[in-house]
Amino acid sequence: MRLVKIVCGTAMGCAALAVGIAPAAAQEWKPGKTVELVVGSSPGGSPDVMARLVQRIFQNGGLVPSSTVVNKPGAANTIGWAYLNQHAGDGHYIATYSPALIGNRIMGTTQLNYQDFTPLNILAREFVVLAVRGDSPIAALKDLTARLKKDPQAVSFAFATARGNHNHIVMSMYLKSIGVDPKVAKAVIYSGGGEATTAFLGGHIDVYVAAPRSMVPLQKEGRARVLAISAAQRQPGELASLATLREQGIDAEFFTWRGFMGPKGLKPAEIAYWDAVFDKLAQSEEWKKDTESQFWNAEYLLSARTREHLDRENTVMRGILTELGLAKQ
Repeated sequence: MRLVKIVCGTAMGCAALAVGIAPAAAQEWKPGKTVELVVGSSPGGSPDVMARLVQRIFQNGGLVPSSTVVNKPGAANTIGWAYLNQHAGDGHYIATYSPALIGNRIMGTTQLNYQDFTPLNILAREFVVLAVRGDSPIAALKDLTARLKKDPQAVSFAFATARGNHNHIVMSMYLKSIGVDPKVAKAVIYSGGGEATTAFLGGHIDVYVAAPRSMVPLQKEGRARVLAISAAQRQPGELASLATLREQGIDAEFFTWRGFMGPKGLKPAEIAYWDAVFDKLAQSEEWKKDTESQFWNAEYLLSARTREHLDRENTVMRGILTELGLAKQ
């Protein structure tokens, strides 16, 4: 916010000046063209799913005049986020983001950081699961642990979309807890959840580190077997049958968060517009049903509290990634 120093000779003069500037200060902003919801990964993964659910509610609820989802995958989300900042100060462009934005910087994958953007909100939290195919000889987490202790490269792990994100952190926490160096394990990183799921089902990888939303339906069909979830305790509803890492003797718990940010330099009126829109979205019945169906926790933060959240997360993630030996020194 830019502060303006006002000098005047009398109280009445100041009052008159204040009346004169009030309309400009109170001026509202709204989109004058199609809003782009930028996703830094390929279609099919959680960021893309969230963007498309949000875009649908924008349209169905009349919250935003016109919007579209734009996928810009590659370079650990950096291509999409760099594209966002090509439109600095323009509220017509918003992008999905997650802890990967912080992790990428800590690990030296990119120079971009959350402070280079305008954080708008956190819309949901999501846990991480370790899963194998339904026909895998790995029947339980203890079987996976036994194999890895014997040979750290006996199985391959896969996740999307970037090193240092929530999936990578949970995988590394698990490996370190069983005495395996996370940097030694075989890991394949995909640009999107859809691509990773296809490779997983095709037998090209052994263990998939992913969101519950992508594995629970496959487990119901018998095509996947979830070995553990990264929650602190058993979750309600359809996740109740999933054993936590902690209850299986693994010192690991973690959840990701997902939301939207704008490019750097958004004006207060643009931020206020998006606060109002996302507050309506988060309280809508349609969004509540969507978050339940995706196994997301629907607690949300708007712009003012989001920056505080990111400051805390930056400290927490730096500690975790440093302890795991993944932070750039």
